[in-house]
Amino acid sequence: MPLEIRQFPCLSDNYGFLVKDAETGETATIDTPDAAVIIAAAEHAGWPVTQIWNTHHHYDHAGGNADVAARFNAKIVAPASEARRIPDIDTPVREGDVVELGASRARVYETPGHTTGHVVYHFEDDGVAFVGDTLFALGCGRLFEGDPAQMWSSLSKLRAWPDDTVIYCAHEYTQSNARFALSVDPTNEALQSYAAEVEAKRADDKPTVPTILSAELAANPFLRADDPGLQHAMGHDGDVVATFGEIRRRKDVFK
Repeated sequence: MPLEIRQFPCLSDNYGFLVKDAETGETATIDTPDAAVIIAAAEHAGWPVTQIWNTHHHYDHAGGNADVAARFNAKIVAPASEARRIPDIDTPVREGDVVELGASRARVYETPGHTTGHVVYHFEDDGVAFVGDTLFALGCGRLFEGDPAQMWSSLSKLRAWPDDTVIYCAHEYTQSNARFALSVDPTNEALQSYAAEVEAKRADDKPTVPTILSAELAANPFLRADDPGLQHAMGHDGDVVATFGEIRRRKDVFK
């Protein structure tokens, strides 16, 4: 049976996600950006939260752990390498681990870059992934703790997933990401079309998350650092890491 997913806004630009295994009813919240909103959403849906799955330690992802865990007696699943920064982890996870949500299973991928211990959760059989702040629609996470080589390696893991994988990222950043992407890859027709769709959705106050991996592969410059044309435009022919690093540097100062 398929997963059931509820998505809702949290804080200024985060998304919260409740994921329920349809067979057993067991429910996880992916990160805890706002405990009160998550608890209200779970109670309204009648989905008691049995597990908290953290992607990384930042407060807008793990700050609500204690309150959600206390309300539902939920168990915390989180990156083993961030155990000192995420209190009271019940199940520390590492690369290649499989976590169970009732009858559903997700594989853990370590994706350092945004933080050194960031992980993502890929429900392979359902074609769904929760990627935190590693990958955004038309963007990627800022490199607070990692370097370009780490982040490109992390994104390469995601690029290898099936093209039809549904990507749930943690923030509504797509409109600003699209403006930046067009500044570095202005002749990309797939990007032009994607950006127009984003503008239309946001004008109607509709979310741009989730996205589809195939759309990101075609239009997201952070996934296209191996493209010769983009490498040339960034001044780093034949150097994927330097190209990625230059794209990330430009995004960091883009206004």
